[in-house]
Amino acid sequence: MSKRPFLRWFASPSILIAFGIAASFLAIVQYSFRAHIPGSLDPGGLTLDNFTTLLKAVYGQAFLNTVLLCLWTALFTLLIGYPLAYAMIRAKSARLRSAILLISLTPLFLGEIVRTYSWMIVLGNRGFLNSLLLQTGLIDRPLNLMFTMTGVVIALVHFTLPIVVVMLAAALSHIDRNLERAARSLGAGRIRSFLTVTLPLSVPGIVAAASTAFAWTFSAFATPQMIGGGQVQTISTLVYQVGFASFNFPLAASLSLVGLLFTLAVLALFNAGIGRLERIGAH
Repeated sequence: MSKRPFLRWFASPSILIAFGIAASFLAIVQYSFRAHIPGSLDPGGLTLDNFTTLLKAVYGQAFLNTVLLCLWTALFTLLIGYPLAYAMIRAKSARLRSAILLISLTPLFLGEIVRTYSWMIVLGNRGFLNSLLLQTGLIDRPLNLMFTMTGVVIALVHFTLPIVVVMLAAALSHIDRNLERAARSLGAGRIRSFLTVTLPLSVPGIVAAASTAFAWTFSAFATPQMIGGGQVQTISTLVYQVGFASFNFPLAASLSLVGLLFTLAVLALFNAGIGRLERIGAH
């Protein structure tokens, strides 16, 4: 008799999900090599024209916009998330730690559409932010934040921040506090102790959080579509427009496939470029 009689029951759902993902991926690969027949939802014969079409400037600009959005979002999310994670782990007050955790995770409890609509209200020409700046006299005309790269980055930082804070908090919580005490006993101040001990030891967490933020942002759709308003084209919004506006499913499939491969390539380069920093943190 098996010592784990319920193992196959627990494994069955994951196997079914894996099978569904594999079948979907194979369908996308198959569609990407089929010809588009105008006026028909059925694909034509085998062709490579879909991939040569992606060499046009509009698609290259979408790839460039996507990478820039991911890089800026990862950078600003780390700059905001690291102090929050540090305060959440090192704060002496339990209430303060709980408050930081609740504020950081609140975006996860809201749907992506709700968050995006909220930012549309905040970033609009007559939105909360512009109204506040105009009333305080800091600006004399509304800032153009909607339908711009800046507005999309702001909304994506809010979208990505919770997962980054959690990952950085996990990395900081595993750092031995005795190492910091040893550094201070040797004459290092708080800032020097942080820069020479805490920050290097948290580099693996920073790398993991930055990689996750990049990949998380790469697949974002609702936020670039609604905040960008069609002016900030990304891979995900272009797939939607090609597939559901033009009903060119073969081209949409090829764009999705190239986008997936492009994501893996960028993440590989990203991890290779900061591999040395991760090894420094590990030591």
